[in-house]
Amino acid sequence: MVQKLAKAGIKIAAENRKARHDYIIHETYEAGIQLAGTEVKSLRAGKANLKDAYAQINKAAEVFVHNLHISPYDHGNQFNHDPLRPRKLLLHKEEIRKLIGKTKEKGLSLIPLKLYFSHGLVKLELALATGKKLYDKRQSAAEKDAKREMERSLKERNR
Repeated sequence: MVQKLAKAGIKIAAENRKARHDYIIHETYEAGIQLAGTEVKSLRAGKANLKDAYAQINKAAEVFVHNLHISPYDHGNQFNHDPLRPRKLLLHKEEIRKLIGKTKEKGLSLIPLKLYFSHGLVKLELALATGKKLYDKRQSAAEKDAKREMERSLKERNR
């Protein structure tokens, strides 16, 4: 997958690997993100963390991502950015209206999955997701193990 992204001019800056384990992903959206110059330089260096990040829609129908940690730029000066400040996401009005309707449903939330560069611009992959219960996590782990076992047995059978 990484090779396909590299061919398309996409470089992944940060990824929330645990999101697919903790949430059931229903839909994904690609959003631009409003950043300061030192934040972009830190992202190019790969110094971002999406672990506890989430997105919210405010009353003015704007989407902001919270708890997205972008480390301060090493060579920045006194005007360096705040690492945990809320950052505005750039989406079309129709997408925002759709997200407002969906997030009012019980249990749906907006979770950032990836932060990447696409043709020089920083993009964020945003997912509409529901949280998994403990038994859902166990079930998905059991399915993954069963699938791995089937592939292993097919591979040995084809030898």
